[in-house]
Amino acid sequence: MKTGHGLHSACLCLPGFSRLIGRGLEAKFVSSPCSVSLRARPRPTAGNSFANKYADELVATARAIVAPGKGILAADESTGTVGKRLSSIGVENTESARRNLREMLFTSEGISECISGVILFEETLYQSANDGTPFVQMLNSKNIIPGIKVDKGVIELPGTDGETETQGIDDLGARCAKYYEAGARFAKWRAVLKIDQATGCPSELSIHQNAYGLARYACICQQNGLVPIVEPEILSDGSHDIAVCAAVTEKVLAAVYKALADHHVLLEGTCVLKLAGAAFVSLSHSPTLYVRKFSRTLARLPSIAFSSRTWSLPAPRLTRLTSAEPRSSPSVRSPGLSPLPSRALSS
Repeated sequence: MKTGHGLHSACLCLPGFSRLIGRGLEAKFVSSPCSVSLRARPRPTAGNSFANKYADELVATARAIVAPGKGILAADESTGTVGKRLSSIGVENTESARRNLREMLFTSEGISECISGVILFEETLYQSANDGTPFVQMLNSKNIIPGIKVDKGVIELPGTDGETETQGIDDLGARCAKYYEAGARFAKWRAVLKIDQATGCPSELSIHQNAYGLARYACICQQNGLVPIVEPEILSDGSHDIAVCAAVTEKVLAAVYKALADHHVLLEGTCVLKLAGAAFVSLSHSPTLYVRKFSRTLARLPSIAFSSRTWSLPAPRLTRLTSAEPRSSPSVRSPGLSPLPSRALSS
């Protein structure tokens, strides 16, 4: 917009005017500086995102995954993690035992009413039920979208105070193509950041490295037909209060969206900005700072604030991971997020 005339510039400060401009309208000054007309701005076919033959499919998959009233089931535990769970009930950690465990989950009565997608471990993606039905086929028959964990864990980030970065980028393209061929349609990649005010964590290096790692992963996934779940997990460990958590979360999300834009990622096909644990702005694990010290309304306000400031409108939905919280926590906090009706949240 041209703002050479002083009155033109002043119009930008009118209540609601800038919001109209941001919603796809452009201002056109006609005949005199006092005459302003608004008209719809044509939307670009691709915008900043790269040309992708999977674009329509990515958007459709993303919308299906975040269907109202449904969630994503994480069944991507590694062989070692599943082994710990099996051993707790006296079951040997074998391929058949792991398969039986997943089959029990996937055949649960009413699962299709609650679950829109399942994140699978690589072994599970290629397994079949006891009757010979491939798990991918079984899930598809229930209108549940198969997904796949693609990261290879975290390692220490050199030059930091124990902060981490995620492995798995080098061969990600080839693996994503293979997973798509096997029936997966979305992917998960976990980036981990921590808050420590004494040491200045998360550092600028950690934020940058993890944000750009997530963006690179997202770009590669979309090139191969997989909807990327972007998961910047900010650990809740520590004695920091909710205000610090909110500030760090906002900063991290801003960096992630900048990185996604730099990599020309199709935001409508990212499915979810998955905020894990404290990254949805919960209170830290310090018992003196837990929910009882704050009113329910106060605990919700930071989540609403950072959501409205950092969430990009093209992204279909903002989603939270609730497994790390006490069972009562999500139900206590989620209703207070109703001030964001057009930005539905899924647990």
